[in-house]
Amino acid sequence: MINLILFGPPGSGKGTQAVKLAEKYDLIHISTGDLFRYEMGNDTPLGLKAKEFISKGELVPDSITVGMLSNKLDKHPDSVGFILDGFPRTIAQCEALDEIFSEKEMAISKLIALDVAEDELVKRLVERGKTSGRADDSDSNIIKNRIKVYHAETSPVYNYYDEMKLSHTVDGIGSIEDIFGRLCATIDS
Repeated sequence: MINLILFGPPGSGKGTQAVKLAEKYDLIHISTGDLFRYEMGNDTPLGLKAKEFISKGELVPDSITVGMLSNKLDKHPDSVGFILDGFPRTIAQCEALDEIFSEKEMAISKLIALDVAEDELVKRLVERGKTSGRADDSDSNIIKNRIKVYHAETSPVYNYYDEMKLSHTVDGIGSIEDIFGRLCATIDS
C-alpha cells in the first residue's frame, strides 16, 4: 500500500500533480477542500458541524477535519493507497493522522514536497486567479501572506515526517510532465 502526502505552498501544483499521481498509481486522491464540499453538500453530521464554524468565519476544528478524513478512508477499504493533498497542515494534524492510520493498520509511505520559489508561486496564483474566480488568487499581497502563513504554520509538517526519514523534496519548476516525472521517480525509489 502506498500512502502519500503531497506537500507544498499554495500554487506549488499539488492539486494538478495529485490527480495525475492518483491515476498512475491507482490511489484515492483526498483533497481537504473536496472533503469539506462533499460533507457539507450532503449535510452529513460532520458537514453540519463544519458549516457552523465556517458560517461564523472560524476555522473548522481538527477533530472535524480528521473525522471527515477517516470517513473517506473507510469508504475505500480495498484501495491500494491514498494521496493526501492539503492535509496535514499542522503538527496536531500529523499526530491525528498517524493515530487514524495506526488504527487502520496503515502508515504514511512518503511526504513529497514541491519546491517552488515565492516569485513563481505568486505568478502562478495570479494567473490562476484570472480563471478561478477566487479572490484570494488575484491580489499579490494576499498571496504573499498565504505563503508566509504556510511557511510559519505548515512547513513544520515537513520536519515532523523528516524525523521519520519519510520527507522528500522535488523541484516544482518546469512543465507539468517534467515535475510529474520527478515525483514518480521519488515514489518509485
